[in-house]
Amino acid sequence: MRVFTSIADWQNYRNTLKEGTLGFVPTMGALHEGHLSLVKASKQQDALTVVSVFINPTQFDDKNDFERYPADSGSDLQQLECAGVDVVLFPDQEQIYKDDYRFKVTESEFSRKLCGAHRSGHFDGVLTVVMRLLNLVRPDNAYFGEKDYQQLQLIRDMVSAFFMPVNIVACETMREADGLAMSSRNQHLNATDRAKAAALFAALKHSGSAAEARQTLAGKGFDVDYVEDIANRRLAAARLGSTRLIDNVEI
Repeated sequence: MRVFTSIADWQNYRNTLKEGTLGFVPTMGALHEGHLSLVKASKQQDALTVVSVFINPTQFDDKNDFERYPADSGSDLQQLECAGVDVVLFPDQEQIYKDDYRFKVTESEFSRKLCGAHRSGHFDGVLTVVMRLLNLVRPDNAYFGEKDYQQLQLIRDMVSAFFMPVNIVACETMREADGLAMSSRNQHLNATDRAKAAALFAALKHSGSAAEARQTLAGKGFDVDYVEDIANRRLAAARLGSTRLIDNVEI
């Protein structure tokens, strides 16, 4: 496994790659089985698998959330090597944002709803960093989990709008045994809140309507940001203590 901390070094190496498809999995580290399922999908499809590890500051609307985001580069690299990843990109903020975030990608409709209505500037940061990473890696396929469904849809639309030559591959949400969607933020849950957390998935799956799911979650102690049905998805965000959980199910 090759690890690049220098974008210039990566670009020089990327220019030597001529044959076979390249798969890309962008992450913010704190890796778990959900991330590794994306790696597995890439390894099944592509000749070369590249993973980026970059905690993107521009998508955090709360500075405290950014500062407490879990980071363990040693564990991340060990997991990626065991998973058979070919290349890891480990750039720092100064390289990704050498323009000091003067240039950004803004979507004016769907990004203002759901999570975007509660997290000012969040999707500007997400779309901007994903575009930069896709331009750096130049993958054939890029893999994203369905847990972040709004993010997935916005990235698909961005790639289409800007004629970017990459296939966005959606991968099924990985869940704990009790149904809780795997997330790096789950480790912030205390024991009491972790015991409650699986109720989010259950409420989305078994309620007859979004309003019923919202009522169920509120009754179980969740501070609900939203539960909405859009097209064939029921999407939700809710807090337990200081931890914000998101999930969605097909309906």
